[in-house]
Amino acid sequence: MAEKVAPSVDSRLPSYLLKLLKPNYMKLLYHHVISNALYLCLGPLLVLLFPRLSTLTLADLRELPNQPWVNLSAVVTTSTLLMAVATLYAMSRPRPVYLVDFSCYKPTQAHMASRGTIMEQFEKAGTFTDETVAFQRKMLERCGIGDSSYFPRSLLCTPIDMSHRTAREEAETVMFGATDELFQKTGLAAADVSILVVNCSLYHPTPSYTSMIVNRYKLRKDVLSYNLGGMGCSAGLISIDLVKNLLQVHPNSFAMVVSTENMTLNAYLGNNRSMLVSNSLFRLGGAAVLLSNRRSDRRRSKYQLVHTVRTHRGAEDCSHSCVMQEEDAEGKVGVALSKELMVVAGNALKANISTLGPLVLPMSEQLLFLAAMLLRKVLKLKIRSYIPDFKLAFEHFCIHAGGRAVLDELEKHLELTPWHMEPSRMTLHRFGNTSSSSLWYELSYIEAKGRIRRGDRVWQIAFGSGFKCNSAVWRALNTILAVHKNPWSDEIHKFPVHVPKVTPILP
Repeated sequence: MAEKVAPSVDSRLPSYLLKLLKPNYMKLLYHHVISNALYLCLGPLLVLLFPRLSTLTLADLRELPNQPWVNLSAVVTTSTLLMAVATLYAMSRPRPVYLVDFSCYKPTQAHMASRGTIMEQFEKAGTFTDETVAFQRKMLERCGIGDSSYFPRSLLCTPIDMSHRTAREEAETVMFGATDELFQKTGLAAADVSILVVNCSLYHPTPSYTSMIVNRYKLRKDVLSYNLGGMGCSAGLISIDLVKNLLQVHPNSFAMVVSTENMTLNAYLGNNRSMLVSNSLFRLGGAAVLLSNRRSDRRRSKYQLVHTVRTHRGAEDCSHSCVMQEEDAEGKVGVALSKELMVVAGNALKANISTLGPLVLPMSEQLLFLAAMLLRKVLKLKIRSYIPDFKLAFEHFCIHAGGRAVLDELEKHLELTPWHMEPSRMTLHRFGNTSSSSLWYELSYIEAKGRIRRGDRVWQIAFGSGFKCNSAVWRALNTILAVHKNPWSDEIHKFPVHVPKVTPILP
């Protein structure tokens, strides 16, 4: 005779209760309880005080000044002191930094190059061995970039024209294209720009980038200009951080940030494999951003800057040398990437989010992180580090489109969903790695999709040589529905698209 099995506890519970007991629902419930603990405690307190408050009458309130324990002079003195402290606090508060608008340069069809075209140019260069050509083909098939990205004209002509003249032409085309559009979108007069910051890592002309812009748009004679070089793909966020600090001491000012990179003089024509990655990943692009600290600009601005966090690991030799511009054995200049790059980037990311986390994470996540750290450090339990759920702190993520491997690693480490990674992956697929400007193409993608709602928080995070990891947090001031002059606007309906791990190059 078969033994009768007692029904499990779970089977006796209603289906809706079983659903609530799932780990993800329990964590969400915990998060809401901790986040609203103040309100949850305030309710019972009001219930306890209600019987006493309900007995008060207007006569009791009128009699209050006549009570012996009330000292009116003390009340006036205290009120005056509190008002003085409040006024001092208001005057010493940091000035708000608003992102009025931004623009991303979209090159013309003459700059568009398929991976097949790029491969042909590499082969025509005549300096690569058969093994090098095969290696570059393999990288292009696995890089996650499609066949509609852009190359400078200097690298698409035959023979390739890598000269200072063509490098300057590339710089002017990208910078002026993005800046022209920004002035058109905002209606700002060039003479109103008080602060100008331009970042480009690998090309440093004389006169500088900032001088080129000042001359082109006839900026004012007292404009504060800064030219940042050699700071890698995260230099755009360093520029934002610099502007944030400058706007604290220069009231009623407009600041413009221009982020770009130059490929003409930095294509690598040698056979060192560690230097060939730049040929496969980097593409033509740039962005211009207008910021303001004028409170009157709040209503027309898109975002407000909430936090910037900069992490620099350059004191460690392995971090300092993992991305290095140098000459190969044949004297050809290129940017070499070490095999430790992903490990270094992971360590920089951990350091950055350990600083950013307490600023943005809800208390529920901070408590879990603290508990896990105490169990590991104090009780010496062998448990893995708790990775905070940053999806509770941000609605949107703009992760630098440095390459498929970088995006895969961050998606796994931060436990993000494909929806959160979509802006970065589609930017990589459509525009390639445009260095420091890639974050703005990603934010443009989110806007073009109509996903930005008032109050949404956006996390921009980028990595750069040195080695650096930088973050910026923005809060949307308005719901952005209609997008004009956006690099995605005329083709956003085609995205997202599936990007296979390997996409063969068609002949």
